[in-house]
Amino acid sequence: MTERTELVEHGQLFIGGEFTDPLGTEVIEVISPHTEQVIGRVPHASEGDVDRAVAAARRAFDEGPWPRMGLDERIAVITRIKDAFAVRHEEFARLISAQNGTPYSSSVMVQALAAMMVWDSAITVARDFPYEERRDGVLGPLLVRREPVGVVAAVVPWNVPQFTAAAKLAPALLAGCTAVLKVSPETPLDAYVLAEIAEEAGLPPGVLSILPADREVSEYLVGHRGVDKVSFTGSVAAGRRVMEVASRNLTRVTLELGGKSAAIILPDADLEAAVAGIVPFAWMINGQACVAQTRILAPNSRYDEMAEAFAAAAGALRVGDPLDPTTELGPLVAQRQQQRSLDYIKLGQEEGAKILTGGNRPASQERGWYVEPTLFGSVDNSMRIAREEIFGPVICLIPYEDEAQAVRIADDSPYGLSGSVWTADTERGIDVARRVRTGTYSVNTFSLDMLGPFGGYKNSGLGREFGPEGYGEFFEHKMIHLPAGYREA
Repeated sequence: MTERTELVEHGQLFIGGEFTDPLGTEVIEVISPHTEQVIGRVPHASEGDVDRAVAAARRAFDEGPWPRMGLDERIAVITRIKDAFAVRHEEFARLISAQNGTPYSSSVMVQALAAMMVWDSAITVARDFPYEERRDGVLGPLLVRREPVGVVAAVVPWNVPQFTAAAKLAPALLAGCTAVLKVSPETPLDAYVLAEIAEEAGLPPGVLSILPADREVSEYLVGHRGVDKVSFTGSVAAGRRVMEVASRNLTRVTLELGGKSAAIILPDADLEAAVAGIVPFAWMINGQACVAQTRILAPNSRYDEMAEAFAAAAGALRVGDPLDPTTELGPLVAQRQQQRSLDYIKLGQEEGAKILTGGNRPASQERGWYVEPTLFGSVDNSMRIAREEIFGPVICLIPYEDEAQAVRIADDSPYGLSGSVWTADTERGIDVARRVRTGTYSVNTFSLDMLGPFGGYKNSGLGREFGPEGYGEFFEHKMIHLPAGYREA
């Protein structure tokens, strides 16, 4: 019997490090994508609540102890957050699965432990980061400092809410910044667990606020004059709007946006290994992942063989209740996402692509926002299903003639976020990886390492997360000119 999530209700907001009553009366109802029933209620933060949160963050940064603490003191607090996250990781996984449909079988790692790893990796990066360095300038010695940027607005989506929150909060807080986290109305429940952890970890007053709200309130936060830096993850359209609104105050932005990543299978690849390696990351989070390998490029010489293998693997994915540990593909987060996928499936057929498996609502599910794992064959890269981010369980199998054409097809996209290549010759795979214009790439695997830079080319975003490159996004650079002949005592 599948464990169900009981109705979860919260009546307060986490502002300035404490739970407090909201200024408004509007409520967010969280709907299960499996049962279509209400599973949670939380306050909807208002613009007034944003003002309170930003003011608290501003005071904490300008006057409070957090930016003035030694690095080891901040690391000690963040370590307590990381350790508590590890203790409660199953709770995070279950809550997120119940809200957005991620199968619990993968949610423990993708939604929970991966987020914990982000917190942990940020600590590693912070310990070795060059906060100050001496240089010999043209006119004399220089001291170059990296100082925390200030108040950070972190806006995260519903597909990997804790992972993306950690990608922003961990480096921001370790850098000495203060933060306001705006979480999606589809997945606000797990944010309350994070708030409890942050409170217990001993963050000073004002350092962190967490606000569930819709796009209008997000826009108000992004455009707030008290914010120094915006870190956003979401769609390209929303990212453009964030950049437009933030530009009014010349607020710095980091944007992690969409993708239409290509997995290139070279003719010499081990097909069994390629299928086993690609399928979980093509349909990951039910296809609701920006890094998903949504275009599979297969050589003409082996196209029919590969089409049969991928169709069989996709068709065998177990669809059902996300909280059932045997489920491999759950429902989409909302009815609008279900309809979006179904509309693209219809469009793909109209464009001339052939459904190799799936294409409908699954007959096994009487309710819920489900779409069958769907694989299109005979896809031309000019088709909309190959160019636009569907954000659902709809994958394209695209033929190519030779390696040069495969690279051209992979690059012929408005996106450049992720990708992979599969080959018996690792050196050949590395050469392909160097040629494809995308921010993250894998050879005979798929991974996202938190000690390296993550981000995209083209419409996939601006700036980087993770590693020293991502950590550096939360700092200002200061140059101090020293007198000629100065030598440190």
